[in-house]
Amino acid sequence: QVEFVESGGGLVQPGGSLILSCAASTMFSISMAWYRQAPGKQRELVASINGGGITKYADSVKGRFTISRDNAKNTLYLQMNSLKPDDTAAYYCNTDPPWYSDYLRRPYWGQGTQVTVSS
Repeated sequence: QVEFVESGGGLVQPGGSLILSCAASTMFSISMAWYRQAPGKQRELVASINGGGITKYADSVKGRFTISRDNAKNTLYLQMNSLKPDDTAAYYCNTDPPWYSDYLRRPYWGQGTQVTVSS
């Protein structure tokens, strides 16, 4: 059974930086991604990285966020710089596309980590 535990969120001022981490029970060599969900909005994909290290980013975060992975540690990272109030959301890691749980009969999501960008 897959499990993701996100950490590293917090309150930061506009222009600040944060590093998010995701401890995964396993990452295999498949694509992993960070997603976020702001209040009242749908969850969106922020950044993804495939088994070969090729990355993709949402236009809204290009040039500011960097996704990386350490397969030996089963850990996914998201370096976030030049944060804006619009980046405020709960951030989740998952596979890309999201891992489907046969037990839950829906995609599995961890608890996420809250990022709040405010002065």
